[in-house]
Amino acid sequence: GKARARGGKRGKSGGGRRIAIGFGILLLLLAVPAGQLAWSWWKLQRPFKGYPEPEKLVTVETGTAASQVLQKLEKEGVLADAYLIYFLRDPKIQAGEYRFHGHLTTSQVLHMLVRGQVVSRFVTVVEGLTLEEIADQLAREKLGRREVFLDLMRAPGLIADFDPDAPDLEGYLFPETYNFASGTGEREIVETFVRTFRRRFEHDVRPLLDKGPPGRSVRQVVILASIVEKEAKIPSERPLIAAVYRNRLEKGMGLAADPTVIYALKRLGRWHGNLRREDLRMDSPYNTYRWAGLPPGPICSPGLASLIAAAEPADVPYLYFV
Repeated sequence: GKARARGGKRGKSGGGRRIAIGFGILLLLLAVPAGQLAWSWWKLQRPFKGYPEPEKLVTVETGTAASQVLQKLEKEGVLADAYLIYFLRDPKIQAGEYRFHGHLTTSQVLHMLVRGQVVSRFVTVVEGLTLEEIADQLAREKLGRREVFLDLMRAPGLIADFDPDAPDLEGYLFPETYNFASGTGEREIVETFVRTFRRRFEHDVRPLLDKGPPGRSVRQVVILASIVEKEAKIPSERPLIAAVYRNRLEKGMGLAADPTVIYALKRLGRWHGNLRREDLRMDSPYNTYRWAGLPPGPICSPGLASLIAAAEPADVPYLYFV
């Protein structure tokens, strides 16, 4: 009996040791990932900058998986460890171009990506540019593809209710300074130009048409404004230039406007910077030396001052320029 009792005590003692050892191992196993988690969390909150330049530009293409974006940011030195981002689950990253500056935590980088804090690009469309010249400028400034811009600008749908006779958007791409987020599509850019034109026209030009002589269409005003834009050198000249052309139109005279002939030559790919006498005899509806009345359409994108002048020319009897 005593032997059994002693044996029983040893069994209880041995079992306790095994439990203690097992518990110690469990604590150790739990401590390792806990330590790794703590270390990872510290790295997640630690500001990091792994590139030598003052700032780093990184482009996120549309449709790129979040894991690929994060790996790219780690490679570029923006993130210390792309794997850390998975502690914050699968982030919904916005496409575009991002500018990273200075030491940033992983959370700060993620905040920029999720909110879509992309680089903004300013572009100034100056008065007097043709549709093709605007497309060329946008392509040069890397805001999109020239051929896509041209396809969009040659379709009149965006202005059909405003000018049912427009075959394209010539004259309706409002000249102004715009700010587009990096990655803005070509369609949205063109729509912004037209939307701006419509807003400015309705606010500043339509009231002048309503109080002026009846019968003038939006298209007629825009065509005349585009000619005024190409002829004017200083703002104060615009109402006078518009008055001269209005007076000629009322008398059935030819406008004899050089810019309309130049526009015709540009459409034919024959403009080389000098207007020759033989050019004034070319057979084109845009040749206002041969044909009386307004040309078939606008010859450029007029600015607001020219649109206002065309809607309300100066009250003068002049027929010629001096």
